[in-house]
Amino acid sequence: MWGLFMYRQPEFRQHYHLRSNVESTFSAMKRKFGPSVRSKNQTAQINEVLCKALCFNLSMLVHAMFELGIEPTFLEAA
Repeated sequence: MWGLFMYRQPEFRQHYHLRSNVESTFSAMKRKFGPSVRSKNQTAQINEVLCKALCFNLSMLVHAMFELGIEPTFLEAA
């Protein structure tokens, strides 16, 4: 990794930037929903983490809507 950093910095920075984004997202999710998973079963744990990710994405969507002043339009039921 040191050689990649020293001799191919653009490539290293591109991959590091992706990792940095992922770590920032996980940190924000843990701050919002807590660091622990309460489920006992492995399948339930996976589902719980996926639900946390979905809720986090929805909360970021709502935050962006209010910050950017986007008014959502919904389709009417037939």
